[in-house]
Amino acid sequence: MWRRWIKILYYTVVIGYAVLTLIPFLWSLYTSLKTTPDLDKMWVPVSHLTFENYQYIVTKFPFFTWFLNSVFIAVAVTLGNLLFNTLCGYALARIQFPGRKLLFYVVLGVMMVPGQVVMIPVYIMLAEWGWINTYWGFTIPFLTQSFGIFLMRQFFLSLPKELEEAATIDGLSRWGIFWRVALPLAKPALAAQTIFMFLGNWNSFMWPSLLASSEDMYTLPVGLNSFHWQYVAYWNVDLAGTMFMTIPMLIVFLIFQKWFIKGIATTGLK
Repeated sequence: MWRRWIKILYYTVVIGYAVLTLIPFLWSLYTSLKTTPDLDKMWVPVSHLTFENYQYIVTKFPFFTWFLNSVFIAVAVTLGNLLFNTLCGYALARIQFPGRKLLFYVVLGVMMVPGQVVMIPVYIMLAEWGWINTYWGFTIPFLTQSFGIFLMRQFFLSLPKELEEAATIDGLSRWGIFWRVALPLAKPALAAQTIFMFLGNWNSFMWPSLLASSEDMYTLPVGLNSFHWQYVAYWNVDLAGTMFMTIPMLIVFLIFQKWFIKGIATTGLK
């Protein structure tokens, strides 16, 4: 009997938490459908909801340019991280070479350095290369991250060595073992990394705002920030743009959620 009540309590807490996390999204959606005069009506139901805010964003601003910039940068950086982080993580986990442990400690050390510390040196370097306000500057410096390397290394360490030993007996090279044995088994970690990297770059504001000096190079977060003026902020228009931003994130998460949950649950067990 007590197990039944514990189960009821568990589902009550979970459902209640889900409702609480859903309220801000529903409130943002509701506000995005309001007219500007109705923005001050916080708790009073409005009589008229409209999609004019969505139309206003699409027609009055280079919204599709910002959207394509965000898609290109997020996809390019995510693919780069999947490639380089996976190769580096596998090398640190499975290949014996001088300085391997030292290199891993360097990766851990980089993870502990706040990103704000390297902002000025990286910006000066990109400016000297002429990469400010270019796609090169938006993507190349961010094609690998220490967290992704650490994530992949920990996952590859959890794989049984017997699998690779059997593949070696069958005549596979080191690259063949990585491509045919380790990589297919790493789908959970790859899915987790894909979600982390895509969402992080899709929502990124700091670096795009520093590197973009013209409106045609804005990403969506930077472009939506232009809706704010010194004394006025049109939150209905801003939240309409935010609703547009959530669609790709929902699609990516729905595609990879199964592998994402499995990757979080199993990565680093060893």
